[in-house]
Amino acid sequence: MKTMLIKASALAVLFLGANLMNAQDNSSTLRDYLAPEKSSRNIFEDPKIEAPEYDGVKVSVGGDFALQFQALDHSTEATSLGVVTGTATPNTLRELGSDFNLPTANLDINAYLAKGVKMHLRTYLSARHHNEAWVKGGYIQIDNLDFVSPGFMSNIMKYARVKVGMDEINYGDYHFRRSDNAETINNPFVGNFIMDSFSTEAFGEGYLFYNNFIGMLGVSNGKLNQTAVKDTNWNSPSVYAKLGYDKQMSPDLRVRLTGSFIQTNGLSTGGYLYGSDRGGSRYYYVLLTQNDAMGTSNQATGRFNPGFKKMKAFQVNPFIKYQGLEFFGAYEYVTGNKASGLKMRDTDGSYTQLAGELLYRFGNKEQFYLGGRYNTISGKDDDVSAERKIDRFNIAGGWFMTKNILAKVEYVSQKYNNDAVWGATSALNGGKFNGLMLEATIGF
Repeated sequence: MKTMLIKASALAVLFLGANLMNAQDNSSTLRDYLAPEKSSRNIFEDPKIEAPEYDGVKVSVGGDFALQFQALDHSTEATSLGVVTGTATPNTLRELGSDFNLPTANLDINAYLAKGVKMHLRTYLSARHHNEAWVKGGYIQIDNLDFVSPGFMSNIMKYARVKVGMDEINYGDYHFRRSDNAETINNPFVGNFIMDSFSTEAFGEGYLFYNNFIGMLGVSNGKLNQTAVKDTNWNSPSVYAKLGYDKQMSPDLRVRLTGSFIQTNGLSTGGYLYGSDRGGSRYYYVLLTQNDAMGTSNQATGRFNPGFKKMKAFQVNPFIKYQGLEFFGAYEYVTGNKASGLKMRDTDGSYTQLAGELLYRFGNKEQFYLGGRYNTISGKDDDVSAERKIDRFNIAGGWFMTKNILAKVEYVSQKYNNDAVWGATSALNGGKFNGLMLEATIGF
């Protein structure tokens, strides 16, 4: 296995072009302005800058490609996994080998439609959940109202922004650092958080930027899949907000701290916050048994979705960068009802997620990095249920061969508590997976 991993490492490096030199470019261009928020490392919301002059529609086409080599093992402490469906044969875990995962790809189209008005559209060309092309979503962002009349509300729009679309909502800061299908160049690790708060919904957001402070208020319809048909559905809008401070204190020190809140109000809607990613998890098929569906039917292995409806959640995110040392953290608490259809449980449940990433970036242009992440979740489905607990630890390193090409390697270990709350014959009962992941990614 070690020989295979060494060969895979060499292959990943050769695949990316080992002789390429790092070429970080901090110049600002119209293409930079048009790019989606996650186009640059440690960029969260689009910076509020003077909009470029407009002399006609400009279109920028970009994309992402990602490929992983997976070498993971898994095991379970469950005393029995039952029997294979339709037989008397004892059920077992799927046998994992060491090989490449399905390559993933994105297509981005960004357009400059008027001064300070841009459009973004992202399509998943290939994803774990959808092997065919699938529109993830898009939005229009307005930073200037000169299209109404020159100088219209310029004193307000100097600090304000309006964003409307059917795309990921701005809850928390982690969605700016996570892997979005093939867009993985801003994630120092291979996987996303265990509770992956990411949802694409129809939304409207208003922003204020003033003296390094940022405020945002948003509303969405709470739906992942859109329809006007009501029937017996219980649909209600979701509301969310963010307040934060982000300042470059000195050439060596940047400090950012944000707090986000979301309340979902429907039983048919509002349950998508931790289960909407149509890209899928990076840890393919871990802790699946012979009875479990494969392929696009089981794309979230390694993640946890509390499955709450009518949720209230908040997330606090500190980010500190001092020279090459970088810390990003997350404290998240969610409470809601594990409703079945339109039937509520008698009591609500809650889960807490903690995460911390510590990186050291080095090289003359910080083209290399080493780091670790600890991520844990714990909580109960309701007052009478037993506690669930998951712990994950990652160690990773990476090399930006250019600002558009990244090769990274990660060791991951994830463990589930040994309790029948996962199910009497579930592999998650005392389940564990660990091993190496290599990822090569290109983004432009």
